Amino acid sequence: MINLSDIVKAYDVRGIVPEQLNPEVARALGAAFVTVTGTGELAAGHDMRESGPELMAAFAEGATSQGANVLDIGLASTDLLYYASGQLGLAGAMFTASHNPARYNGIKLCLPGAQPVGQDSGLVQIRTTAQGYLADGLPAPVDQPGTLSSRDLLADYARYLRGLVDLSASRPLKVVVDAGNGMGGYTVPAVLGDAVLEPLPLQIVPLYFELDGNFPNHEANPLEPANLVDLQRRVVEEGADIGLAFDGDADRCFVIDADGNPVSPSAITALVAVRELAKAPGSAVIHNLITSKAVPEIIAAHGGRPIRTRVGHSYIKAEMAVTDAVFGGEHSAHYYFRDFWRADTGMLAAMHVLAALGEQDGTLGALTAEYERYHASGEINSKVEDQAGRVAAVRERFADRTVGADTLDGLTIDLADGSWLNVRASNTEPLLRLNVEAPTSAALDAVRDEALAVIRS
Repeated sequence: MINLSDIVKAYDVRGIVPEQLNPEVARALGAAFVTVTGTGELAAGHDMRESGPELMAAFAEGATSQGANVLDIGLASTDLLYYASGQLGLAGAMFTASHNPARYNGIKLCLPGAQPVGQDSGLVQIRTTAQGYLADGLPAPVDQPGTLSSRDLLADYARYLRGLVDLSASRPLKVVVDAGNGMGGYTVPAVLGDAVLEPLPLQIVPLYFELDGNFPNHEANPLEPANLVDLQRRVVEEGADIGLAFDGDADRCFVIDADGNPVSPSAITALVAVRELAKAPGSAVIHNLITSKAVPEIIAAHGGRPIRTRVGHSYIKAEMAVTDAVFGGEHSAHYYFRDFWRADTGMLAAMHVLAALGEQDGTLGALTAEYERYHASGEINSKVEDQAGRVAAVRERFADRTVGADTLDGLTIDLADGSWLNVRASNTEPLLRLNVEAPTSAALDAVRDEALAVIRS
């Protein structure tokens, strides 16, 4: 029998099809989701992976058997599913494995209003209940099973986003978009193009818009630099103003400037924060602890209240709820908006960047230069068995130069020269993740190499 502990992760369900995730498992999870949460209505969508429709249908069977009505929204990006959850007040189930390879699929669950369901908010109980259903059989259907209906929400989603960021007055922009054969190929023509609404002053140059869950061109993971190469080349060849890269379920967006250079997600966080603070002065803005220290500096300089959190969407969303933050950003290119039910949407972040670029005459590189103040390593992973021991060794190695340290998420050390580093363990793998930032490239190289030598010794 499949052990659900292997596929039910901290924030979602993710497993290999069909060995770990198949219709039987999906049916049990659908029934357990309704049993544990008590939800009476939910929306369900799937990305372009071949297994999506079958898995979603099985999940819906389990859910309706326990009395929940299921609204099938069909093909969807994750933020389109969040739109359905928020706008219609429904719980949600999105069938996607995001940026994972083709053999994977998964489920992202939420409560009405796009409230996350994670390890600390019901996912453990859902896993335990579903495991029991796999062992002993599904519970008997209730006297009044739920219904299954369908609805196309793409145009409504596009119209809602356009209402949040008005691009109609932008100067003409040439935009290369790499959808990576993922759901950006479905949502970009609707939101930024003229597939369902009136055209915008944007010339969209499509790259890999064909929906294909086998990812024939490159993995739909823009966090990996190799997957940005095609977009970088095409931006330069086209003489484009900007490039956008979406991951498989299009909830993350990476940005390339006109010279083909990646723009740091921390710089995007700062740029969008400034725009949101202009609309909501004095608001809180969330940033996780591996974003550049330029981010809280810029938030504060524009009258906002920077609030630092752990890495992970459940922590960001929880802190946004407590502080009523207007915006939140992570260095992994997840961006969260109060006016999008505190959910993450790469599309809305992209629209903010396009608006900022289109309302002035300079290049994107010039626009974002003021937000990139420091030199960063990016996240470096090392396979380590004795994670606690290596973290302790890092602390000891830098002790004589440490001016501050905390353990909010792993170990963060502030050094006397203005550099900082964070070392934290992966939730799911024997990996230590290192992030370093420094005032100069020389200082960055020195701190990074020294820390890695300790971690990998």
